[in-house]
Amino acid sequence: MEAVLADLGEYGPFKIFRPYNDARFAKGRSPYKEQIGAVGETEGGSMVYVQFSAAGLMTGTGYYSMATDQLESFRRAVDDEHRGVELATICAALEQQGYSLGSMDELKTVPRGYAKDHPRIDILRRKGLIATVAWGPEPWLHTTAVVTKIGDVWKGAAVMNDWLDTHVGPSQMPPPDWGR
Repeated sequence: MEAVLADLGEYGPFKIFRPYNDARFAKGRSPYKEQIGAVGETEGGSMVYVQFSAAGLMTGTGYYSMATDQLESFRRAVDDEHRGVELATICAALEQQGYSLGSMDELKTVPRGYAKDHPRIDILRRKGLIATVAWGPEPWLHTTAVVTKIGDVWKGAAVMNDWLDTHVGPSQMPPPDWGR
């Protein structure tokens, strides 16, 4: 992972996730994760992610989980006729190119204040927006070609990140105070 990230330095700095699961409250859970992942953040606020496991490679980019202020900006922009249509067009193009769109969480119902038949309701329900691509255990995973594949995914979704960085951007809220 460190060697791959060194070759992707233009997107860093990166944080490699710890290899341990929190098994204190889960009986029978392995103390070790079965994958290794790393995340970096661009200047505009988008994140880039890469994960290796026995199942292969998964990489993605976007805003995985938005803070409250980001979510408000995101929904206002998606609701806007011009900006929202622009994002919907970007999302459709990414899906046609083989990207999967997702987020950490999504509402099952309509967000408060929006119509059930909104033309972009599927995007409005999301609490983030990421584009990912996954491959199985391909032979090229053990070569330098993996760096090109990862970079191509991130570059291919740059138009979505540019939209998110322009219309959502980094959160202005203070970070949560986890230690107190």
